[in-house]
Amino acid sequence: MNDRIDIPPYLAALNRAASYGQEFRQRSHPLHPQATVPELRRAFCVDLPEQGLSPEQVIDDLIAAAEPGLVGNTDPNFFAWVMGGSDPVGVAADWLTSVWGQNAGIFQTAPAAAIAEEAVSGWLLDLLDLPRESSVGFVTGATMAAFVGLAAARSEVLSRAGHDFEEQGLQGAPKIHIFISEDAHATNFAALRFLGFGSANIIKLPCDEAGLLSVDALSRAIDATAGPKIIVTQAGHINSGGFEDFPAITTLAKAHNAWVHVDGAFGLWARVLPEKSGLTDGLEQADSWSVDGHKWLQVPYDSGFAIVKDSQAHRRAMDISASYLNQSPGDGRNPTEFNPELSRRARGFAAWAVLRAAGRSGIREIVERHCLAASYLTEQLENLPGIRVLNKVHLNQVVVTLDETFDDRNSMVVRLADQINLSKRFFVRPAEWRGQTVLRFSIISHQTDLNHVERLAEFVGKVLEELKR
Repeated sequence: MNDRIDIPPYLAALNRAASYGQEFRQRSHPLHPQATVPELRRAFCVDLPEQGLSPEQVIDDLIAAAEPGLVGNTDPNFFAWVMGGSDPVGVAADWLTSVWGQNAGIFQTAPAAAIAEEAVSGWLLDLLDLPRESSVGFVTGATMAAFVGLAAARSEVLSRAGHDFEEQGLQGAPKIHIFISEDAHATNFAALRFLGFGSANIIKLPCDEAGLLSVDALSRAIDATAGPKIIVTQAGHINSGGFEDFPAITTLAKAHNAWVHVDGAFGLWARVLPEKSGLTDGLEQADSWSVDGHKWLQVPYDSGFAIVKDSQAHRRAMDISASYLNQSPGDGRNPTEFNPELSRRARGFAAWAVLRAAGRSGIREIVERHCLAASYLTEQLENLPGIRVLNKVHLNQVVVTLDETFDDRNSMVVRLADQINLSKRFFVRPAEWRGQTVLRFSIISHQTDLNHVERLAEFVGKVLEELKR
């Protein structure tokens, strides 16, 4: 009697991926890519076979090709960019999302996905204490969230000026003026460009040392212009972590019938902490908000949320309609009304799982832990001779340079970063900000705590001593 059970090849591939994923997240692995560009090309850019390979072999080949070129952004010692570490519960839910293979375009193609988004939308508005009537679009990240919010803004401010954008487009439309800090995140300028706005539409306002727009300059500029207006603001500047003066800005906006969009990619989560929420006072008076899910919420990529107070403006800007995309009475939320994609993965499942696993207290805990770690790192770095902290540390961003005891400080900051990275213990990157080279420490991985930043500060001190010799 033959008791052998044949396992379908695709199951072997799924099992291989699952076992590797568990092992990968449990072991330590290099923070820095190990392969060169030519090596990665040799591994990936092979001839496409005439006959397909076995699924399990393909997964093995993918692992072998990719792992040497991976960046360790899931590691607690990753401080280079504000990325997030992909919470394992979210990863598990993301795997299921792919297994289920749902197209979350409309309710009828994926009812469970639509209702998961409905649940997450309510939780987000509650956690972030934003107007409960707002609608939420599930997008790839804060860049597309800004695109959605600003698309709604474009439609609405033109409507207020008597121009039907949905009917007439931009042809013959009154000129829209967009007010934004000259030091705003590049993704906001990209979103504006995608929406058809050029430099003639954009009024870049002078900013303070934290990269935040001058309210006085905004007041003068907005008084000097006529017609539709959009103001783009920041909650958590990418370098300083600073916050705009939202009470003053939203008051100005109301007086001029302007739309206010808030780039809150990570800073919006300050609203979950009572001791930090004062930074965001007045932010709830804005009209739209963009926020990442993959940063402080630690949802795997792709994850971002476009939140718009006026759900009708949101729908006007985003809705994709066709005779075959019908709805029946009793259907739930139609996701395609709130984001620019029709075919897309069901992003609500992973967000639902991460929020449920963390709970309110877990979300507060990670934001609080990272803010405390940033404050502690600041104290330790300020005690190191030669280091100068450039920003007032509000959240999880610490930006440093070297003081005048170092000649050619810009190149020495690069050397400092290089020496830290050569240790293979940490991952950092220099950046250019306000005319100088800086080193930015972003504390965002879900595992990072005081112990990690203490070891980082100690090592920075050692490297500084070497650089002085």
